[in-house]
Amino acid sequence: MLTCLKGGHVVDPVAGLDGPADLWVEDGRVVEAPDGPRPDRIIDCAGLVVMAGAIDIHSHIASGHVNTARLLLPEFHKAFQARPGATKLSQIGWTAEETGLRYAEMGFTLVVEPAMAPSSALHSHLELADIPIIDKAALVVLGNDDVLLSLMRAGESPQAIEDYVAWTVGSARALGVKTINAGGSAAFKDNVRAFSIDDEVPDYGVTSRAIVKTLQSAVTGLKIPHPLHVHCNNLGIAGSADSAAATIQSAEGLPLHLAHLQFYGYGAGGKRGFSSEGQRLAELVNARPEITVDIGQVMFGPTVTISSDELRQFAGRTAGSPGKYVIMDGEANGGGVVPIDYKETSYYSALQWAIGLELFLLIKDPWRVFFTTDHPNGAPFTAYPELFALLMDRDVRARWLEMLPDAAVKATCLTELDREYTLAEIAIMTRAAPARLLGLPDRGHLSPGAVADIAVYRPGEDKAQMFASAAWLLKDGEVVVENGAVTRRRFGKALALKAETDAAMGRRMERYMQDRYGLPAHWFAVPQDALGRETPFGWVDMR
Repeated sequence: MLTCLKGGHVVDPVAGLDGPADLWVEDGRVVEAPDGPRPDRIIDCAGLVVMAGAIDIHSHIASGHVNTARLLLPEFHKAFQARPGATKLSQIGWTAEETGLRYAEMGFTLVVEPAMAPSSALHSHLELADIPIIDKAALVVLGNDDVLLSLMRAGESPQAIEDYVAWTVGSARALGVKTINAGGSAAFKDNVRAFSIDDEVPDYGVTSRAIVKTLQSAVTGLKIPHPLHVHCNNLGIAGSADSAAATIQSAEGLPLHLAHLQFYGYGAGGKRGFSSEGQRLAELVNARPEITVDIGQVMFGPTVTISSDELRQFAGRTAGSPGKYVIMDGEANGGGVVPIDYKETSYYSALQWAIGLELFLLIKDPWRVFFTTDHPNGAPFTAYPELFALLMDRDVRARWLEMLPDAAVKATCLTELDREYTLAEIAIMTRAAPARLLGLPDRGHLSPGAVADIAVYRPGEDKAQMFASAAWLLKDGEVVVENGAVTRRRFGKALALKAETDAAMGRRMERYMQDRYGLPAHWFAVPQDALGRETPFGWVDMR
Protein backbone atom coordinates (compact mmCIF):
# COMPACT_ATOMS: atom_id res chain seq x y z
CA MET A 1 0.00 0.00 0.00
CA LEU A 2 1.29 3.44 -0.94
CA THR A 3 0.83 5.96 1.88
CA CYS A 4 1.53 9.68 1.89
CA LEU A 5 2.08 11.61 5.11
CA LYS A 6 1.24 14.99 3.74
CA GLY A 7 2.32 18.46 4.75
CA GLY A 8 3.91 17.78 8.14
CA HIS A 9 6.84 19.63 9.70
CA VAL A 10 9.51 16.97 9.21
CA VAL A 11 12.38 17.03 11.70
CA ASP A 12 15.12 14.75 10.39
CA PRO A 13 18.67 15.89 11.22
CA VAL A 14 20.24 13.09 9.17
CA ALA A 15 18.55 14.29 5.99
CA GLY A 16 18.90 17.95 6.98
CA LEU A 17 15.13 18.43 7.09
CA ASP A 18 13.45 20.83 9.52
CA GLY A 19 10.39 22.11 7.74
CA PRO A 20 7.32 21.17 5.67
CA ALA A 21 7.62 18.05 3.52
CA ASP A 22 5.63 15.06 2.32
CA LEU A 23 6.72 11.53 3.20
CA TRP A 24 5.89 8.48 1.09
CA VAL A 25 5.76 4.94 2.46
CA GLU A 26 5.45 1.61 0.66
CA ASP A 27 6.15 -1.99 1.69
CA GLY A 28 7.37 -0.94 5.12
CA ARG A 29 9.94 1.54 3.87
CA VAL A 30 10.19 5.24 3.17
CA VAL A 31 10.31 5.72 -0.61
CA GLU A 32 10.92 8.52 -3.09
CA ALA A 33 7.88 10.53 -4.11
CA PRO A 34 6.36 8.61 -7.05
CA ASP A 35 5.77 10.35 -10.38
CA GLY A 36 2.38 8.93 -11.25
CA PRO A 37 0.54 6.71 -8.75
CA ARG A 38 -1.95 8.23 -6.36
CA PRO A 39 -1.55 7.16 -2.74
CA ASP A 40 -3.84 4.50 -1.36
CA ARG A 41 -3.94 6.47 1.87
CA ILE A 42 -3.23 10.08 2.77
CA ILE A 43 -2.47 11.02 6.39
CA ASP A 44 -2.96 14.75 6.83
CA CYS A 45 0.00 15.97 8.91
CA ALA A 46 -0.52 19.69 8.36
CA GLY A 47 0.47 21.53 11.52
CA LEU A 48 2.01 18.38 13.03
CA VAL A 49 5.63 17.43 13.78
CA VAL A 50 6.94 14.32 12.01
CA MET A 51 9.99 12.40 13.23
CA ALA A 52 11.46 8.94 12.93
CA GLY A 53 10.28 6.50 15.59
CA ALA A 54 12.07 7.00 18.91
CA ILE A 55 14.72 4.56 20.19
CA ASP A 56 15.48 3.80 23.86
CA ILE A 57 18.96 2.29 24.21
CA HIS A 58 18.75 1.36 27.91
CA SER A 59 15.51 0.15 29.51
CA HIS A 60 15.05 -2.95 31.66
CA ILE A 61 11.99 -4.53 30.07
CA ALA A 62 12.72 -8.29 30.09
CA SER A 63 14.88 -10.35 32.42
CA GLY A 64 14.77 -12.47 35.53
CA HIS A 65 15.21 -9.32 37.62
CA VAL A 66 12.20 -7.66 35.97
CA ASN A 67 10.05 -10.64 36.85
CA THR A 68 11.45 -10.79 40.37
CA ALA A 69 10.42 -7.14 40.79
CA ARG A 70 6.90 -8.05 39.67
CA LEU A 71 6.76 -10.80 42.29
CA LEU A 72 8.23 -8.62 45.03
CA LEU A 73 5.91 -5.68 44.32
CA PRO A 74 2.50 -6.93 43.22
CA GLU A 75 1.02 -3.64 44.47
CA PHE A 76 2.89 -1.86 41.67
CA HIS A 77 1.03 -3.46 38.79
CA LYS A 78 -2.30 -4.75 37.64
CA ALA A 79 -3.53 -8.13 38.81
CA PHE A 80 -7.01 -9.29 37.87
CA GLN A 81 -8.65 -5.90 37.64
CA ALA A 82 -7.60 -2.39 36.78
CA ARG A 83 -6.24 -0.35 39.65
CA PRO A 84 -7.80 3.04 40.43
CA GLY A 85 -6.23 5.74 38.30
CA ALA A 86 -5.03 7.71 41.31
CA THR A 87 -3.08 4.75 42.69
CA LYS A 88 0.65 5.37 42.67
CA LEU A 89 2.37 3.55 39.81
CA SER A 90 -0.94 2.51 38.27
CA GLN A 91 0.50 3.56 34.91
CA ILE A 92 3.95 2.04 35.25
CA GLY A 93 3.10 -0.79 32.86
CA TRP A 94 4.77 -3.76 34.46
CA THR A 95 3.33 -6.35 32.09
CA ALA A 96 5.02 -7.17 28.81
CA GLU A 97 1.78 -6.19 27.07
CA GLU A 98 1.61 -2.74 28.65
CA THR A 99 5.31 -2.13 28.04
CA GLY A 100 4.81 -2.32 24.29
CA LEU A 101 1.57 -0.34 24.31
CA ARG A 102 2.88 2.52 26.46
CA TYR A 103 6.09 2.88 24.46
CA ALA A 104 4.17 2.92 21.17
CA GLU A 105 1.73 5.53 22.44
CA MET A 106 4.70 7.83 23.07
CA GLY A 107 6.11 7.27 19.58
CA PHE A 108 8.83 4.74 20.40
CA THR A 109 9.54 1.91 17.97
CA LEU A 110 12.70 0.23 19.34
CA VAL A 111 13.79 -0.48 22.93
CA VAL A 112 17.01 -2.16 24.09
CA GLU A 113 17.10 -4.41 27.17
CA PRO A 114 20.63 -3.70 28.46
CA ALA A 115 21.29 -6.62 30.83
CA MET A 116 20.73 -10.10 29.39
CA ALA A 117 22.61 -12.86 31.21
CA PRO A 118 24.08 -15.42 28.77
CA SER A 119 22.78 -18.31 30.87
CA SER A 120 19.19 -17.03 30.71
CA ALA A 121 19.14 -15.47 27.25
CA LEU A 122 16.30 -17.70 26.12
CA HIS A 123 14.12 -16.45 28.99
CA SER A 124 14.86 -12.84 28.05
CA HIS A 125 14.01 -13.41 24.40
CA LEU A 126 10.81 -15.26 25.24
CA GLU A 127 9.67 -12.27 27.26
CA LEU A 128 10.81 -9.78 24.62
CA ALA A 129 8.77 -11.74 22.09
CA ASP A 130 5.66 -11.10 24.20
CA ILE A 131 6.07 -7.31 24.03
CA PRO A 132 3.83 -6.04 21.23
CA ILE A 133 4.35 -3.43 18.49
CA ILE A 134 7.91 -2.27 19.14
CA ASP A 135 11.13 -3.89 17.97
CA LYS A 136 13.47 -5.02 20.72
CA ALA A 137 17.12 -5.89 21.23
CA ALA A 138 19.32 -6.97 24.13
CA LEU A 139 22.90 -6.52 25.30
CA VAL A 140 24.57 -9.63 26.70
CA VAL A 141 26.46 -9.25 29.99
CA LEU A 142 30.09 -10.33 30.39
CA GLY A 143 32.82 -9.39 32.84
CA ASN A 144 31.99 -11.48 35.91
CA ASP A 145 31.79 -14.85 34.16
CA ASP A 146 34.26 -17.61 34.92
CA VAL A 147 35.13 -18.23 31.27
CA LEU A 148 36.32 -14.69 30.55
CA LEU A 149 38.12 -14.29 33.85
CA SER A 150 39.81 -17.67 33.40
CA LEU A 151 40.92 -16.78 29.88
CA MET A 152 42.44 -13.57 31.23
CA ARG A 153 44.10 -15.31 34.18
CA ALA A 154 45.67 -17.83 31.81
CA GLY A 155 46.99 -15.06 29.59
CA GLU A 156 45.19 -16.34 26.52
CA SER A 157 45.40 -14.40 23.28
CA PRO A 158 43.18 -11.49 22.30
CA GLN A 159 41.94 -13.70 19.45
CA ALA A 160 40.73 -16.36 21.88
CA ILE A 161 38.86 -13.74 23.88
CA GLU A 162 37.32 -12.30 20.71
CA ASP A 163 36.21 -15.82 19.76
CA TYR A 164 34.58 -16.26 23.17
CA VAL A 165 32.80 -12.89 22.98
CA ALA A 166 31.58 -13.66 19.44
CA TRP A 167 30.33 -17.10 20.55
CA THR A 168 28.42 -15.53 23.45
CA VAL A 169 26.90 -12.77 21.32
CA GLY A 170 25.84 -15.31 18.70
CA SER A 171 24.41 -17.82 21.16
CA ALA A 172 22.46 -15.17 23.06
CA ARG A 173 21.20 -13.39 19.90
CA ALA A 174 22.52 -10.08 21.26
CA LEU A 175 23.00 -6.68 19.65
CA GLY A 176 25.99 -5.79 21.79
CA VAL A 177 27.97 -6.41 24.97
CA LYS A 178 27.64 -4.90 28.41
CA THR A 179 29.77 -5.20 31.52
CA ILE A 180 28.34 -4.50 34.98
CA ASN A 181 30.75 -3.50 37.75
CA ALA A 182 33.36 -5.58 35.95
CA GLY A 183 34.67 -8.19 38.38
CA GLY A 184 32.53 -6.84 41.22
CA SER A 185 30.03 -9.67 41.40
CA ALA A 186 32.80 -12.25 41.12
CA ALA A 187 34.59 -10.51 44.01
CA PHE A 188 31.35 -10.32 46.00
CA LYS A 189 31.20 -14.11 45.98
CA ASP A 190 34.53 -14.05 47.85
CA ASN A 191 33.05 -11.75 50.52
CA VAL A 192 34.43 -8.53 49.00
CA ARG A 193 32.11 -5.62 49.85
CA ALA A 194 33.89 -2.69 48.16
CA PHE A 195 35.36 -2.87 44.67
CA SER A 196 36.97 -0.16 42.54
CA ILE A 197 38.50 -0.01 39.10
CA ASP A 198 42.01 -1.07 40.10
CA ASP A 199 41.00 -3.70 42.66
CA GLU A 200 41.70 -7.35 41.83
CA VAL A 201 39.16 -10.14 41.68
CA PRO A 202 40.18 -12.81 44.21
CA ASP A 203 41.41 -16.10 42.67
CA TYR A 204 41.62 -14.58 39.18
CA GLY A 205 44.18 -11.83 39.80
CA VAL A 206 42.68 -9.44 37.25
CA THR A 207 41.50 -5.91 37.92
CA SER A 208 38.22 -4.31 36.97
CA ARG A 209 40.15 -1.97 34.67
CA ALA A 210 41.76 -4.93 32.88
CA ILE A 211 38.36 -6.58 32.37
CA VAL A 212 36.88 -3.41 30.87
CA LYS A 213 39.90 -2.91 28.59
CA THR A 214 39.85 -6.57 27.49
CA LEU A 215 36.16 -6.44 26.58
CA GLN A 216 36.54 -3.03 24.97
CA SER A 217 39.30 -4.40 22.74
CA ALA A 218 37.28 -7.50 21.85
CA VAL A 219 34.15 -5.52 20.96
CA THR A 220 36.20 -3.12 18.87
CA GLY A 221 38.16 -5.93 17.19
CA LEU A 222 34.98 -7.81 16.31
CA LYS A 223 33.55 -4.63 14.76
CA ILE A 224 30.43 -4.77 16.90
CA PRO A 225 28.80 -1.41 16.12
CA HIS A 226 27.71 -0.54 19.66
CA PRO A 227 30.72 0.23 21.88
CA LEU A 228 31.20 -1.73 25.07
CA HIS A 229 28.32 -0.65 27.32
CA VAL A 230 29.80 -0.04 30.79
CA HIS A 231 28.08 0.04 34.18
CA CYS A 232 30.98 1.43 36.23
CA ASN A 233 32.11 0.53 39.75
CA ASN A 234 30.63 2.12 42.88
CA LEU A 235 27.26 3.05 41.46
CA GLY A 236 25.12 5.40 43.53
CA ILE A 237 27.50 6.19 46.39
CA ALA A 238 29.07 9.50 47.41
CA GLY A 239 32.33 9.77 45.50
CA SER A 240 31.15 7.62 42.59
CA ALA A 241 32.22 10.37 40.18
CA ASP A 242 35.81 9.23 40.68
CA SER A 243 34.91 5.80 39.29
CA ALA A 244 33.23 7.30 36.24
CA ALA A 245 36.16 9.66 35.66
CA ALA A 246 38.66 6.80 35.86
CA THR A 247 36.60 4.75 33.41
CA ILE A 248 36.35 7.65 30.96
CA GLN A 249 40.11 8.16 31.13
CA SER A 250 40.68 4.44 30.53
CA ALA A 251 39.02 4.60 27.09
CA GLU A 252 42.28 5.80 25.52
CA GLY A 253 40.72 6.75 22.21
CA LEU A 254 38.63 3.60 21.68
CA PRO A 255 34.82 3.91 21.78
CA LEU A 256 33.21 3.33 25.18
CA HIS A 257 29.64 3.89 26.34
CA LEU A 258 28.92 4.71 29.99
CA ALA A 259 25.46 3.76 31.22
CA HIS A 260 23.24 5.86 33.55
CA LEU A 261 25.91 8.49 34.21
CA GLN A 262 23.66 10.33 36.66
CA PHE A 263 24.25 7.56 39.21
CA TYR A 264 27.96 8.44 39.07
CA GLY A 265 27.51 12.20 39.34
CA TYR A 266 28.01 12.22 43.11
CA GLY A 267 30.76 13.81 45.15
CA ALA A 268 31.35 13.57 48.89
CA GLY A 269 31.47 17.30 49.64
CA GLY A 270 29.32 19.47 51.86
CA LYS A 271 28.08 18.91 55.38
CA ARG A 272 25.90 16.00 54.22
CA GLY A 273 28.80 14.31 52.43
CA PHE A 274 26.82 14.24 49.18
CA SER A 275 27.41 16.80 46.43
CA SER A 276 27.11 17.29 42.68
CA GLU A 277 29.92 16.37 40.30
CA GLY A 278 27.73 16.91 37.24
CA GLN A 279 29.86 19.75 35.87
CA ARG A 280 33.07 17.75 36.26
CA LEU A 281 31.70 14.70 34.45
CA ALA A 282 30.14 16.80 31.68
CA GLU A 283 33.50 18.46 31.06
CA LEU A 284 35.19 15.07 30.85
CA VAL A 285 32.62 13.78 28.35
CA ASN A 286 32.85 16.97 26.28
CA ALA A 287 36.61 16.56 26.05
CA ARG A 288 36.57 12.89 25.00
CA PRO A 289 34.89 12.28 21.62
CA GLU A 290 35.23 8.50 21.97
CA ILE A 291 32.84 8.55 24.96
CA THR A 292 29.05 8.29 24.73
CA VAL A 293 26.73 8.23 27.73
CA ASP A 294 23.13 7.75 28.71
CA ILE A 295 21.86 9.63 31.74
CA GLY A 296 19.52 7.51 33.89
CA GLN A 297 17.52 10.54 34.98
CA VAL A 298 15.84 10.39 38.40
CA MET A 299 12.23 11.56 38.52
CA PHE A 300 10.20 11.89 41.71
CA GLY A 301 7.96 9.12 42.93
CA PRO A 302 8.12 5.45 43.90
CA THR A 303 9.87 2.95 41.65
CA VAL A 304 12.18 -0.04 42.00
CA THR A 305 15.87 -0.54 41.31
CA ILE A 306 16.76 -3.72 39.45
CA SER A 307 20.36 -4.48 38.68
CA SER A 308 22.84 -7.27 38.05
CA ASP A 309 25.30 -5.28 40.19
CA GLU A 310 24.97 -7.71 43.05
CA LEU A 311 27.54 -5.96 45.24
CA ARG A 312 25.88 -2.55 45.09
CA GLN A 313 22.33 -3.87 45.47
CA PHE A 314 23.43 -5.80 48.54
CA ALA A 315 25.00 -2.65 50.01
CA GLY A 316 21.83 -0.63 49.40
CA ARG A 317 19.26 -3.23 50.40
CA THR A 318 18.39 -1.75 53.80
CA ALA A 319 17.41 1.60 52.25
CA GLY A 320 14.54 0.05 50.35
CA SER A 321 11.15 1.76 50.45
CA PRO A 322 8.98 -0.17 51.11
CA GLY A 323 11.29 -2.21 53.32
CA LYS A 324 11.71 -5.38 51.32
CA TYR A 325 14.26 -6.59 48.81
CA VAL A 326 15.65 -9.60 46.94
CA ILE A 327 19.36 -10.31 46.51
CA MET A 328 20.35 -13.17 44.21
CA ASP A 329 23.66 -14.93 43.80
CA GLY A 330 24.43 -16.97 40.73
CA GLU A 331 26.85 -17.82 37.96
CA ALA A 332 28.53 -14.65 36.66
CA ASN A 333 26.39 -11.68 37.72
CA GLY A 334 23.88 -12.18 40.47
CA GLY A 335 21.73 -9.17 41.16
CA GLY A 336 19.15 -7.51 43.33
CA VAL A 337 15.76 -5.85 43.42
CA VAL A 338 15.33 -2.98 45.88
CA PRO A 339 12.29 -0.65 45.80
CA ILE A 340 12.90 3.07 46.26
CA ASP A 341 10.89 6.26 46.60
CA TYR A 342 12.50 9.44 45.24
CA LYS A 343 10.92 12.28 47.21
CA GLU A 344 11.08 15.90 46.13
CA THR A 345 11.31 16.87 49.81
CA SER A 346 14.53 14.84 50.20
CA TYR A 347 17.85 16.64 49.75
CA TYR A 348 19.39 13.49 48.30
CA SER A 349 16.60 12.71 45.81
CA ALA A 350 16.39 16.35 44.75
CA LEU A 351 20.12 16.49 44.14
CA GLN A 352 20.01 13.27 42.08
CA TRP A 353 17.26 14.81 39.95
CA ALA A 354 19.28 17.99 39.47
CA ILE A 355 22.51 16.14 38.62
CA GLY A 356 20.82 14.27 35.79
CA LEU A 357 19.57 17.54 34.30
CA GLU A 358 22.99 19.15 34.76
CA LEU A 359 24.50 16.36 32.65
CA PHE A 360 21.82 16.65 29.96
CA LEU A 361 22.27 20.41 29.72
CA LEU A 362 26.05 20.63 30.07
CA ILE A 363 27.07 17.84 27.67
CA LYS A 364 27.22 19.79 24.44
CA ASP A 365 26.90 17.16 21.72
CA PRO A 366 23.41 15.59 21.44
CA TRP A 367 24.96 12.82 19.33
CA ARG A 368 26.79 11.55 22.43
CA VAL A 369 24.21 11.84 25.22
CA PHE A 370 21.15 9.60 25.32
CA PHE A 371 17.70 9.99 26.79
CA THR A 372 17.07 7.38 29.51
CA THR A 373 15.80 7.02 33.06
CA ASP A 374 17.45 3.60 33.28
CA HIS A 375 13.85 2.30 33.54
CA PRO A 376 12.80 1.58 36.20
CA ASN A 377 15.85 2.54 38.31
CA GLY A 378 15.66 6.32 37.99
CA ALA A 379 11.99 6.36 37.04
CA PRO A 380 9.57 4.31 34.96
CA PHE A 381 9.73 5.10 31.25
CA THR A 382 6.22 6.51 31.51
CA ALA A 383 7.90 9.60 33.05
CA TYR A 384 9.55 10.42 29.70
CA PRO A 385 7.03 13.12 28.66
CA GLU A 386 7.80 15.15 31.79
CA LEU A 387 11.52 14.75 31.13
CA PHE A 388 11.12 16.04 27.58
CA ALA A 389 9.43 19.13 29.03
CA LEU A 390 12.23 19.67 31.55
CA LEU A 391 14.85 19.60 28.80
CA MET A 392 12.94 21.78 26.34
CA ASP A 393 11.53 24.47 28.65
CA ARG A 394 13.58 26.32 31.28
CA ASP A 395 10.40 27.75 32.79
CA VAL A 396 9.22 24.20 33.55
CA ARG A 397 12.57 23.52 35.24
CA ALA A 398 12.20 26.70 37.29
CA ARG A 399 8.78 25.61 38.56
CA TRP A 400 10.15 22.23 39.59
CA LEU A 401 13.11 23.86 41.32
CA GLU A 402 10.77 25.98 43.43
CA MET A 403 9.42 22.78 45.03
CA LEU A 404 12.82 21.44 46.07
CA PRO A 405 14.81 21.93 49.29
CA ASP A 406 16.90 25.10 49.16
CA ALA A 407 20.04 23.20 50.13
CA ALA A 408 19.71 20.91 47.13
CA VAL A 409 19.09 23.79 44.74
CA LYS A 410 22.13 25.67 46.04
CA ALA A 411 24.28 22.53 45.62
CA THR A 412 23.84 22.53 41.84
CA CYS A 413 24.36 24.92 38.94
CA LEU A 414 20.93 24.14 37.50
CA THR A 415 19.51 27.62 38.15
CA GLU A 416 22.30 29.06 35.96
CA LEU A 417 21.52 26.86 32.95
CA ASP A 418 19.11 28.33 30.44
CA ARG A 419 19.69 25.86 27.60
CA GLU A 420 16.52 24.51 25.99
CA TYR A 421 16.71 21.47 23.74
CA THR A 422 15.33 22.10 20.26
CA LEU A 423 13.16 19.66 18.35
CA ALA A 424 16.17 18.94 16.13
CA GLU A 425 18.31 18.09 19.18
CA ILE A 426 15.55 15.86 20.56
CA ALA A 427 15.40 14.10 17.19
CA ILE A 428 19.17 13.54 17.31
CA MET A 429 19.27 12.32 20.92
CA THR A 430 16.27 9.98 20.67
CA ARG A 431 16.34 8.91 17.02
CA ALA A 432 19.38 9.56 14.85
CA ALA A 433 22.12 9.11 17.45
CA PRO A 434 20.75 5.86 18.97
CA ALA A 435 20.41 4.34 15.50
CA ARG A 436 24.00 5.25 14.70
CA LEU A 437 25.29 4.00 18.06
CA LEU A 438 23.56 0.63 17.59
CA GLY A 439 24.69 0.20 14.00
CA LEU A 440 21.25 0.53 12.40
CA PRO A 441 21.68 2.63 9.24
CA ASP A 442 18.06 2.22 8.14
CA ARG A 443 16.58 3.68 11.33
CA GLY A 444 16.57 7.01 13.09
CA HIS A 445 15.91 8.97 9.90
CA LEU A 446 13.27 9.34 7.17
CA SER A 447 15.28 9.23 3.94
CA PRO A 448 14.22 6.83 1.18
CA GLY A 449 15.17 3.27 2.15
CA ALA A 450 14.66 3.81 5.87
CA VAL A 451 12.37 1.54 7.84
CA ALA A 452 9.01 3.31 7.93
CA ASP A 453 8.96 3.81 11.70
CA ILE A 454 7.39 7.27 11.87
CA ALA A 455 6.07 9.23 14.85
CA VAL A 456 3.76 12.22 14.39
CA TYR A 457 3.09 14.68 17.23
CA ARG A 458 0.81 17.65 17.86
CA PRO A 459 3.09 20.58 18.77
CA GLY A 460 2.27 22.92 21.60
CA GLU A 461 3.64 24.83 24.55
CA ASP A 462 3.11 21.81 26.80
CA LYS A 463 5.93 19.53 25.67
CA ALA A 464 4.93 16.82 28.15
CA GLN A 465 1.52 16.58 26.56
CA MET A 466 3.04 16.63 23.09
CA PHE A 467 5.36 13.67 23.71
CA ALA A 468 2.96 11.69 25.89
CA SER A 469 0.56 11.01 23.06
CA ALA A 470 1.54 10.50 19.43
CA ALA A 471 -1.06 11.69 16.94
CA TRP A 472 0.06 8.87 14.66
CA LEU A 473 2.64 6.12 14.83
CA LEU A 474 3.60 3.98 11.88
CA LYS A 475 5.56 0.79 12.58
CA ASP A 476 7.04 -0.77 9.45
CA GLY A 477 4.63 1.38 7.48
CA GLU A 478 1.50 0.24 9.33
CA VAL A 479 -0.53 2.67 11.39
CA VAL A 480 -0.50 1.30 14.95
CA VAL A 481 -1.38 4.41 17.00
CA GLU A 482 -3.94 7.14 16.34
CA ASN A 483 -4.58 10.03 18.72
CA GLY A 484 -2.47 8.48 21.44
CA ALA A 485 -4.24 5.11 21.45
CA VAL A 486 -3.06 1.81 19.99
CA THR A 487 -5.28 0.84 17.07
CA ARG A 488 -3.40 -2.17 15.76
CA ARG A 489 -1.62 -4.74 17.86
CA ARG A 490 1.23 -6.44 16.06
CA PHE A 491 4.63 -7.84 16.94
CA GLY A 492 8.03 -6.50 16.06
CA LYS A 493 11.34 -8.31 15.86
CA ALA A 494 14.35 -8.79 18.09
CA LEU A 495 17.39 -7.21 16.44
CA ALA A 496 20.54 -9.32 16.74
CA LEU A 497 24.03 -9.30 15.28
CA LYS A 498 25.15 -11.65 12.54
CA ALA A 499 28.02 -12.92 14.67
CA GLU A 500 30.46 -15.32 13.01
CA THR A 501 31.57 -17.90 15.56
CA ASP A 502 34.76 -19.94 15.65
CA ALA A 503 34.22 -23.69 15.50
CA ALA A 504 37.09 -24.41 17.88
CA MET A 505 35.63 -22.05 20.49
CA GLY A 506 32.27 -23.76 20.00
CA ARG A 507 33.84 -27.13 20.84
CA ARG A 508 35.64 -25.60 23.78
CA MET A 509 32.40 -24.14 25.16
CA GLU A 510 30.66 -27.48 24.63
CA ARG A 511 33.23 -29.13 26.88
CA TYR A 512 32.98 -26.33 29.44
CA MET A 513 29.18 -26.54 29.66
CA GLN A 514 29.26 -30.30 29.99
CA ASP A 515 31.94 -30.18 32.71
CA ARG A 516 30.36 -27.29 34.63
CA TYR A 517 26.64 -27.95 34.24
CA GLY A 518 26.31 -31.42 32.75
CA LEU A 519 24.35 -29.86 29.90
CA PRO A 520 25.10 -29.38 26.21
CA ALA A 521 26.02 -25.86 25.12
CA HIS A 522 22.98 -25.56 22.87
CA TRP A 523 20.77 -25.52 25.98
CA PHE A 524 22.14 -22.03 26.62
CA ALA A 525 21.60 -20.78 23.06
CA VAL A 526 18.48 -19.11 21.69
CA PRO A 527 16.98 -21.18 18.86
CA GLN A 528 14.90 -19.28 16.36
CA ASP A 529 11.99 -21.71 16.51
CA ALA A 530 11.58 -21.30 20.30
CA LEU A 531 10.00 -17.86 20.16
CA GLY A 532 6.72 -18.69 18.47
CA ARG A 533 7.12 -16.11 15.71
CA GLU A 534 7.55 -16.77 12.00
CA THR A 535 10.43 -14.26 11.72
CA PRO A 536 11.42 -13.40 15.29
CA PHE A 537 14.79 -11.84 14.51
CA GLY A 538 16.00 -8.94 12.43
CA TRP A 539 19.65 -9.48 11.59
CA VAL A 540 22.17 -6.66 11.87
CA ASP A 541 25.52 -6.66 10.09
CA MET A 542 28.80 -6.07 11.87
CA ARG A 543 30.63 -2.97 10.71
